[in-house]
Amino acid sequence: MKSQVRGGTRWKRFAVVMVPSVAATAAIGVGLAQGALAASFSISGQDFKVSADSLVGKDFVQYGSVDGGKDLEGKDFAEPVAVSGFSEAWITNMCQSVVTPKVPFVGDVTLRLEAGTEAGKKVYAKGIYLDVAELQADAEFGNIDIGVAAGALNKEDPTKPGIQPNTKANPYGFAQRAKDATLLDVKQKAWATTAATFKLPNLNLSLHRGTSAECYKD
Repeated sequence: MKSQVRGGTRWKRFAVVMVPSVAATAAIGVGLAQGALAASFSISGQDFKVSADSLVGKDFVQYGSVDGGKDLEGKDFAEPVAVSGFSEAWITNMCQSVVTPKVPFVGDVTLRLEAGTEAGKKVYAKGIYLDVAELQADAEFGNIDIGVAAGALNKEDPTKPGIQPNTKANPYGFAQRAKDATLLDVKQKAWATTAATFKLPNLNLSLHRGTSAECYKD
């Protein structure tokens, strides 16, 4: 079974309902466990943008949760996320950018990272999880199951991705999984990324004044 879709989500407020983002298979409401944390660390007060020509992944899973941390003023905050995992992923022409606003005497500063930009040299990730708040892409999934309990994602094979270790996501909440996933023309906003291995060929990191160097514009 395969499913194709193009679309994206945008958070209007902190809520208890989310639309699957990286999967983006349908506008399905997802209950988020109150107080659950997707990342096993306190996230920074800045989200970041990621774009890519393509992302091809194996053993895709996704479930809803909430990331927590402190904003740039040191105040507590929480954000709903779609946590998406792959056992392996290959990314072509990846760009990541984050804007730090109002740096004294400088103004806004954009940190931009690029990798996998040369033909035949893709970014490779193993055991990767992405905490995503918004995504746009052309997506195709092979052998997809929608509506799996999050705690049962890898019940048949514990070596495959499931709920990220050291997190408090609701094991009875909505989740989905697929044998493989292909996303094209990817544009996403995320709060955190973790991976067992992350290889970045042709890595190029640069700093820019202003926001013109962001990976994409809203």
